[in-house]
Amino acid sequence: MSRPLIIAVDGPAAAGKGTLARRLAAHLGLPYLDTGLLYRATGRRVLDAGGDPANPADATAAAEALQPADLDRGDLRGPPADAAASQVAAIPGVRAALLDFQRRFGQAHGAVLDGRDIGTVVFPGAQVKLFVTASPEERARRRHAELAARGAAPPLEQVAAEMAARDARDSARDVAPLRPAPDAVTLDTSALDAEAAFAAALRIVESSGFR
Repeated sequence: MSRPLIIAVDGPAAAGKGTLARRLAAHLGLPYLDTGLLYRATGRRVLDAGGDPANPADATAAAEALQPADLDRGDLRGPPADAAASQVAAIPGVRAALLDFQRRFGQAHGAVLDGRDIGTVVFPGAQVKLFVTASPEERARRRHAELAARGAAPPLEQVAAEMAARDARDSARDVAPLRPAPDAVTLDTSALDAEAAFAAALRIVESSGFR
């Protein structure tokens, strides 16, 4: 019996990987998981308890207590959640607590999962691996527009600085750093709208033999 199809979609924030992964999942009839929400929800649980997202004990306890309902919170986006997620994601205990959840999700029926270490750590054997990226300027512009649509946008320069700091933390951490898997296909969406990015990603999936 063939193993379930796993599509790993990795990349930095605001590169378009979430929109792309959701569309691929819908098109292919696969479950979808935004793994970043696991870390955002963990960070929020730490903040709710008055703890420090960078403290291993606080963060690991929050990850171990995470409930599915935590992923439905309305405050998992924006600078505070971004920063807390990046901090807790650097803690080995947090990653260990959330790794099993992600693997169980994908192994059940196959899935499209987006995050930062799906192709390198969570599912290194994924049949299809995409690393979705874009220029820092374009990513900052997209994130700023997203925040503005919610009526809570700080200055563009602040958004760019916060994203640069998060990129540095995510890329330099010892545990599961942000980087493309050796066999991942890089998709630069700087000059692509959502439709063009989806078409390009679908071509990559189909060229791998999966439709």
